[in-house]
Amino acid sequence: MITLNPTTGLPNDCVVLDTETTGFEPQDGHRIVEIGAVRMRDGLPTGEEFHIYINPERSMPQGAFEVHGLSEAFLADKPTFGAIAADFVAFLGDLPFVAHNARFDFKFLNAELERAGLAPIGEDRLHDSVAAARRVYPGAQANLDALCRRLKIPLKNREKHGALIDAQLLAEVIVEMGGGRQQTLFGKPTAAAQADAQTGPVFTGPRPPALTLDPDTIAAHQAFVAAELGSNALWAQFYATTTPQPEAA
Repeated sequence: MITLNPTTGLPNDCVVLDTETTGFEPQDGHRIVEIGAVRMRDGLPTGEEFHIYINPERSMPQGAFEVHGLSEAFLADKPTFGAIAADFVAFLGDLPFVAHNARFDFKFLNAELERAGLAPIGEDRLHDSVAAARRVYPGAQANLDALCRRLKIPLKNREKHGALIDAQLLAEVIVEMGGGRQQTLFGKPTAAAQADAQTGPVFTGPRPPALTLDPDTIAAHQAFVAAELGSNALWAQFYATTTPQPEAA
């Protein structure tokens, strides 16, 4: 049975992954050039990782090279996807997978699996961390860099996009969005909490402390609440009685 974090709605046991590619559409002949994946159990990384560079058997467009820095010369002696497909499938197992803008990775992985003569990944195993971030932080930026800055996750080792480093960073983002590394201190979420994860968490506890966000984020969130949730929303009641404090410079 797949259990979901009641805050993010993401599976606690999963593979967090990222890919780098030669372009945007596999139907246009673009291919995967790097896969990075991190296993998570009970909402935390296990230390098990999968990382491989892949020869795409085609040229590298300049635009893609500027994003990830992987040149045709560097990839020339790397294995093809067909040569590593079985190892990747074994690492993924029957776990769901989480990715940022997951449909992008999903379409590329299934195109590569089909080319290798292997079964595609079922859409029911697909979970998008962008949707989770927008659920947790409505109205705020949901790209990986912005989430890392919000959650105080260092980006010093990320000079360019890289599949493994991005998967590692995303795993840490998922941990922090879901309650941090002490989230399982008092045991796994209850059945009621798991049910709430399907429809969204319901605030029943004490009023949260004052927000520590930058003024632009506060203003954007207040506008979102007013436009989308209405005056009866819990957030509207919160803003009516609390003045959020911007982060210190």
